[in-house]
Formats: sequence, structure tokens, C-alpha cells
Amino acid sequence: MTEEKHLFNNKTLLLMMIPIIAEQLLNSLMGMADSMMVSNVGSAALSGVSLVDSINNLVVQAFNAMATGGVIICSNYIGQKNHKKAEEAARQLVMISTVISVLLMLICLIFRNGLLRLIFGSVEPDVMEASGIYFFLTALSYPGVSLAAAGSAIYRAQGNTRLPMIVAIVSNSVNIIGNAVLIWGFGLGVFGAALATCFSRIFSAIVLLLLLYRKNQKISVRDYLALRPDRKNIGRILSLGIPNGIENSMFQFGKLAIQSSVSTLGTAAVAAQAMTNIMENVNGIAGVAIGTGLMTIVGQCIGAGRKDEAIYYIKKMIVWAYIAILASCLFVYAIIRPVTSLAGMEEASAALCIYMMGWITIVKPLAWSPSFVIAYGMRAAGDVKFSMILSTCTMWLCRVTLATFLVRVIGFGTMGVWIGMFADWSLRAVFFSLRFKSGKWIHSSLGNT
Repeated sequence: MTEEKHLFNNKTLLLMMIPIIAEQLLNSLMGMADSMMVSNVGSAALSGVSLVDSINNLVVQAFNAMATGGVIICSNYIGQKNHKKAEEAARQLVMISTVISVLLMLICLIFRNGLLRLIFGSVEPDVMEASGIYFFLTALSYPGVSLAAAGSAIYRAQGNTRLPMIVAIVSNSVNIIGNAVLIWGFGLGVFGAALATCFSRIFSAIVLLLLLYRKNQKISVRDYLALRPDRKNIGRILSLGIPNGIENSMFQFGKLAIQSSVSTLGTAAVAAQAMTNIMENVNGIAGVAIGTGLMTIVGQCIGAGRKDEAIYYIKKMIVWAYIAILASCLFVYAIIRPVTSLAGMEEASAALCIYMMGWITIVKPLAWSPSFVIAYGMRAAGDVKFSMILSTCTMWLCRVTLATFLVRVIGFGTMGVWIGMFADWSLRAVFFSLRFKSGKWIHSSLGNT
């Protein structure tokens, strides 16, 4: 099969992937800049923010999973050239994203103090105080997070990754400027960081919803007040989104369990782990972006009835991801020392962070791509249950059980967390590769819907 016969040539793929990579990189860099600013307020502030981010990441991943269901459905319809059904699916995605996010916001606001004490009850009082402030304001932003994820997903399903990137650039600039002004200009510390984050998320959602209102695009979402539930579309979105949500939620629950173990090691260890998590997210951005773009590609291939091309693109993107992960890991390791210095981290925390990043730089380029990129492609073909079951099992076996044992019983410290992570990546890589080779996942595809 020659390049001209494919739905997407290399130029189209690059034009699709580069904005996603840029958007993801910007989000992570802004998160890193946030942490560096908060770190200058003190270790307790950084620790409090990182602990709450463990909860916030759980929520964000759930919203992203729901948006993923929308991407798969919309891209499948676009592959069939049925733009009317794609538009109706997008409308339903916006509606359920609004309803679920508002309900979750209210629950978290009402029970926020109890949740923090339940999960992080053993932390020091000043860390808990910072956590309470940060959790309250970021919970208010949940509808913004959900609707921004839905809006970005709808544009990605159309193959338009450039517009969400531009919105992300503007909203993240608003966030970072707001942080600088509120933290350093007005001395508001954690409260200022949370306020800037809340405002930028809501800003992003409003802009994307206004852009979706325009007529001259493949998918428009208009007359928001006239939206009414469509059981069939909602059921299909949730049937794909819920397994993804469960999978992502299990990852975040696992992180919370690990965070509870790390919190017993002291403020220096918590701060080191927080910065290491941020930097590990940065060196995985290109790989995640490739997987995100692959979902649109495979979804359109399946919708067009071109299953062989779905297989072809998954193989191609695995190779691209290997190259991207290696390059990004080397880059992040090269900048880790100046980053910890600029963040004003204590010497012990900085040294521990650098040590952990060294091991991540060795292991991640070898194991990450087959353990995640294949799964992105399978999900886009509708094979979401296998991914959910396998990922959940390896998460709790390796990242939670093994890591907790190494941290709490053997005394490996924070490095025990990453040994568990490496084991998880390795097992996932083996089983996803076997599943892909068997071809069984392709029979779980959406087909013509």
C-alpha cells in the first residue's frame, strides 16, 4: 500500500501531531512553572498543591475519558462522512460534560474537608492548610475543565488540532501571568495560584464553546439552551468513555494510594516526588500526543471501513513514539538540575529528584511506547474493555501493591514508587503487544454506526 493510498500522509500526520505535542508541552511547562512559583513560597505550599493535584488529576482524567468517548464516536461518523450524526454526538458530549462536572463540583465542595482528612490525614498541619485552600478553588473550575476537554475533543475528531493548541497557549499564558501577579505581586501564595488556575480553566472552556458555535466547520454546536438528552448517543459515548474513565480513575486512585505512602516519608520526599512527577509528565508529552492523535486517525479509518490502515497507523505511531520518548527523556534529564535550582528546592529534595529522573530516563524509552500507544489505537477501534481490565490489573499489582511494599516495608523510599511504575510499563507492553498481534481487538471495532 503506497503512501498516496492512505487516508493520512506523513505531512498530514505531522500537521495533526505537532499542535497536540505543543499543547501538551505547554500545559506541562505551565504546570512546572506553577510548581516552581509555589515552591518559592515554601515546601509546605508545594507539598499541599501536589497532594491536591493527585485528586484533581483523578477528576481531569475522568473528564478526558468522557471526551475520549466523544472523539471516537465523532471521528467514526466523520470517517463515514456523516457530519450530521457527528454534530449530534458532539452536542450530547457537551451536555453530559456540563451535567456531570457540575454535580462533581458540588460534591467536592461540600465534602472537601472530609476528603482531604481521609486521604492525607497524616500530613503536617501547614501542608493540610495549603491543601484546603487549593482544593476549594480548583474544585470550582471542574466545569471549565470538563467543557474545555469536550471542546478540544470535538475539534480533534475533525482533525483540527491547531485551534485547541492556540486556545491552550492563551489560557496557559493567562494562568502563568495570573500566578506571577497574585503570588509575587500581591503575596497571595497558594490562594493566588489556585485563583489563577480556576480563572484560566473557565476562560478556556468559554472560548472553545464560542468557537464551536460557528457555522462554517465540520461540526458546530449551537443553541446550547435547547440541548436535550439523546439516550442512544449518550449511551454510546458513555459505553466508550466509562471504561476509559474507570481505567484512568484506577490510575489516579493508585497514585493517591502511593501518595499516601510517600506522605509518610516527610516534606522533603513529598516535594521531590512532586517535582519528579511533573518532569516525568513532561518527558511523556510527545508520546501521549501521538497516542491522542492516533485515536482520531484510527477512528476515521474504522468509520471508513479501512481496518488494514488502522493496523498500519498503529505500527507507524509506535515507531514515532519510540523516537519521541527517547528525545524528550534526554532533554528533560539535561534540564533537571537548573529546574530544581530555579524552583528553589531544598538540597535533599533536589538530589532525590535528580536521582529518580536518571532511572526514568533509562527505562521509559524502552517500555513506554508499546505499553501505551497500542492501547490508544485499540480504544479508538472500540476495544476498551480489554484495555481497562489489563491496565487496572497491572496498576494495582505493580504501581500500588509492589510500590507500597517497597516504600513501607522494604524501605526503598520514593524510588520504590518508580520501580513499581517500571514493572507496570513492562507488563502492559507484553500483554498489549500480544493482543495487537492476535488481531482480536479489530473485531471489537465500532464498524458502521
